[in-house]
Amino acid sequence: MKGLDIAALVLIIVGGLNWGLVGLLEYNLVDSLFGEGSALARIVYTLVGLAALWAAGSLVPRYSEHYGTPHHAR
Repeated sequence: MKGLDIAALVLIIVGGLNWGLVGLLEYNLVDSLFGEGSALARIVYTLVGLAALWAAGSLVPRYSEHYGTPHHAR
């Protein structure tokens, strides 16, 4: 799973940098590289979204292992 975690992290970083460029400079790097609305750009966006879901899903077990069960849930 470590390889998948690293791939997800790289994709999340790519997505975050792209959104930062959009917000600061109104420049979409993914669209510039692959063509606005192209199949390849949509694939990149889909992979970034799936990576974010993977990371969010893997956070829950890590959080509960590190912090344990909340007192109010006991």
